[in-house]
Amino acid sequence: MTIWRPDPSTLKRPVYASLAEQIARAIGEGALPEGAQLPVQRRLADELGLAVQTVSRAYEELGRRGLVAGETGRGTFVRTVRREPEPPYLPERLNELIDLSILKPVCEPLHLERMKEALARLAQDVPASAILSFRPNVVFPRHRAVAADWLATCGVSISPLNVTVTNGATAAQTIALMSVASPGAAVATEAIGHHTLTPLASYLGLKLVGIAIDDEGMIPEALDEAAAEHDLRAAFVQPSVINPCASLMGETRRAALVAVARKRDLALVENDVLGPLIARRAPPLAQIAPERTLYVTTFTKTVMPGLRIGYLAVPDRYVAAAANRHLVTMWMATPIMAEIASRWVADGTASALVAWQREALHGRHRIVAEALEGIAYRAHPESLHVWAPLPATHSESAFVSQARAQGVAIAPGQSFRIGDGPSTAAVRISLGSTDADELRIGLRQIAHLIHAGSEPVLLAI
Repeated sequence: MTIWRPDPSTLKRPVYASLAEQIARAIGEGALPEGAQLPVQRRLADELGLAVQTVSRAYEELGRRGLVAGETGRGTFVRTVRREPEPPYLPERLNELIDLSILKPVCEPLHLERMKEALARLAQDVPASAILSFRPNVVFPRHRAVAADWLATCGVSISPLNVTVTNGATAAQTIALMSVASPGAAVATEAIGHHTLTPLASYLGLKLVGIAIDDEGMIPEALDEAAAEHDLRAAFVQPSVINPCASLMGETRRAALVAVARKRDLALVENDVLGPLIARRAPPLAQIAPERTLYVTTFTKTVMPGLRIGYLAVPDRYVAAAANRHLVTMWMATPIMAEIASRWVADGTASALVAWQREALHGRHRIVAEALEGIAYRAHPESLHVWAPLPATHSESAFVSQARAQGVAIAPGQSFRIGDGPSTAAVRISLGSTDADELRIGLRQIAHLIHAGSEPVLLAI
C-alpha cells in the first residue's frame, strides 16, 4: 500500500473529477508508480470526508483513462504500461450525455428517407455484378468513371484508371500510406493532426514526425528542416478545415508546401474528406502536384455517415501499388454502397446533400458564435467542429472529466497531438453529432466551465 494520499484541501467541484485528476497527476509524476495499490474506496472516503460513491466515480474515471485497473478480491492498482490508444470520442452514445465528442455531419430525417428510397430502387434493378462477382475489375469500371466526375467537383482532374473505390477514408488513407512508405520509413504530418494516424503508423511500422503548424496549417520551412533531419518519405497533410484546428490553407502556402515536397522528393497524402463542402478554397495539392499526391475523399462527412464509400486518386507511379495493397487488405469496396454513391453522384443527390450540409453547418456556427461569445475558439463556417482553448488553470483531462460530469462529452486535444512539442491545452467540440437544441445546451455548459476557470488564453500552435 502506497503512503501517498490526495490533499482534500485542493478538491473542488465536481469532486470526483478533481480527485481523479489529483491521482492521475500523482501517477504521471511517479508518486504512484506502476503496480501501486490505491487505497480501498471506503477507507479513502473516510479519510477525505467524502461519500464512497464519489471515490468510486473517481476510480471509474481513472479506469476509463486506462490509468488503473481493478482486480477482484485484491483492489485497484496503477496501470501505466503501454496500451492500445483510446479514441477521442465516446465508443457509444450514453443517454444522459450530450455527445459533442464524435465528428459527424448534421443529419435529419431526410437523410434516412433518401437512403430508404435508394435501397428501394436498388432492390428493383441491382446489377448482377454487385452481387455475384469477386473481381473488382468486373464490378468497378463504371464506378471509377463516376468517381472521376465527383473528384472533378473536388478540384481534382484525374483518369478513372487512377481511382480506387474504397470503404471510406480510413481504408483509403491506409492504402495510401502503405503505397508510399515501407516499414521503418518516416512520414511527416501536422503537429496537431488526425487522431487515427498515430496508431495506424504504429501498426504499419512507420515513424511519425510532427511538423509545426500555424493559422494555415503545416509550415513549409518546418517540413523542409524535418526532411533533412529524418529522411522523410512522405507527408500526410490536411489542408482544408478537417484538421483539428479547422485551418484552411491558402493557395500560396499550398504552393510552398509542394515546392518543399518536390525539392525533397516527398509523396503527399492529402486527406480532403470534406471535398466540395468547403465552398471557397484553393486548389487541392493533388491538382498542384498531381505527380506526387495521393488524394483521399469520402461521402461519410458530407453526405451521410452510412454511405461508407471513399475515393483514392493516385499518380501513375502508384497505381499498381495502391491496387495491390487494396486487394490484400480489403479486396474491394462494398459493391452495394458503391452503387448507391455512383447513382447519387450521377443524379445530383450527392451534390444536393452537400449543399444542404453546408447550410446546416452555417446554422450550427451561428449557435456557436452565440454560446461561446468571448471565448477564443477556432473554426471555419463550414467545419464540423470547433477547437477551443482552455483556461491556464485547467488540464485537458480534468476539463473533459468536468464536462462529462455536467453531461457533455468532448474530445481532448491530446488525442490529436503528434510528437512531444509544446502545445496549449484545448478541446475539440463537434457540431453535427446531436440536434441544435442539445448543441446549444452543451456549448453553454462548456462556456460556463471555461469562464469559471480563468480568462481564456489564445491557442498557441
